Amino acid sequence: MRLVLAIVHTKDANGCVIALNDAGFACTRLGSSGGFLDRENVTLLIGVEAAQVDTVIDLIRSRAKRRNERFQAAAAAGPAPNTAAPHPVDVEVGGATVFVLAIDRFERL
Repeated sequence: MRLVLAIVHTKDANGCVIALNDAGFACTRLGSSGGFLDRENVTLLIGVEAAQVDTVIDLIRSRAKRRNERFQAAAAAGPAPNTAAPHPVDVEVGGATVFVLAIDRFERL
């Protein structure tokens, strides 16, 4: 058995859950945050047989898309007189970070 932990962008979470459920995979959805921008995301927990891991990852890959977002960096200690605020930067976000863990026991009660 394997436990697939997939961290996905909040905007992609519903699509991933629907795709997994439609394919017969149950998953648990946990709100989480972190990453470079410390933004909200969703962690999906999916227990599957080892042979099903690639199918699960392909389903997530097809729904979790990378996108660019504009990020406005905060001034370190407030703007100094006669200086401009930092320029916004485009940052790539989204996609998925997936961990696959071997597990000894898995039960649905």
